[in-house]
Amino acid sequence: MTQRILLVDGMALLFRHFYATSLHNQFMYNSEGIPTNGIQGFVRHIFTAIKEINPSHVAVCWDMGQDTFRNEMYDMYKQNRVAPPVELIPQFDYVKEISEQFGFVNVGVTNYEADDVIGTLAKAYSADNEVHIITGDKDILQCINDNVEVWLIKKGFTIYNRYTLSRFIEEYELNPLQLIDIKAFMGDSADGYPGVKGIGEKTALKLIQTYGSVDNVLENLDQLTPAQQKKINNDKENLILSKRLAEIYTEVPIDTDKLYNEMTYAHSLNHILSICNEHELYISGKYISSNL
Repeated sequence: MTQRILLVDGMALLFRHFYATSLHNQFMYNSEGIPTNGIQGFVRHIFTAIKEINPSHVAVCWDMGQDTFRNEMYDMYKQNRVAPPVELIPQFDYVKEISEQFGFVNVGVTNYEADDVIGTLAKAYSADNEVHIITGDKDILQCINDNVEVWLIKKGFTIYNRYTLSRFIEEYELNPLQLIDIKAFMGDSADGYPGVKGIGEKTALKLIQTYGSVDNVLENLDQLTPAQQKKINNDKENLILSKRLAEIYTEVPIDTDKLYNEMTYAHSLNHILSICNEHELYISGKYISSNL
């Protein structure tokens, strides 16, 4: 029987609302002096998605530290990121505690990113189920297939930028896995890997639409402009490395059958509101009571 599975990038939801509200110093301290602004946004985002998707199973996926197997490939990977603000630090563990009380399964695997966990679960579960992914990271679009949708969070809590396979193909004129090849040329300044200097999204997209893959571009360098040939030849090693870094790993060691049974989700409004009140998430509770 086909089920509807919701996979959530927990950090994406937490970070999005933290920075949206911290900009105006709205940290929403509780009576113990713990900031809850990021958590409030996490709660509202996830229950908006639950209302729209009505999932039978839910997992919230988390990063487990800054260093992963990608740092063994490239030691500068994500090393350019600044330390989190002091108001955000106590919310990392607190949000997981609250997530568990809501009945969500928290999933994180040391040495892998949340994206890798999401990609692994999406691949495993989409064979027989509908999978919906909530994130703010467009990199996860490479995981789309016939049974996987990606919902990118936008400003506010009620609107998502929804990508199905048909929409992705129409918009990019590629299949989702070719997004890896696009990122190989572009690099990613946020993640700290280089790509090919001087080649941006527009050129990368045209190259992959024309030749299909990084390997095919390299095999047909003589057909490119002299300027493109020079850029790629100068950065060929970075190009190959960046493709490896851009690819979401979908074989994270997870017992997906066991996890699937643990992910079964059912909720009641009274239970949700009691948890919000217990943790003084009054803004979230008010939002949920008027929207669920």
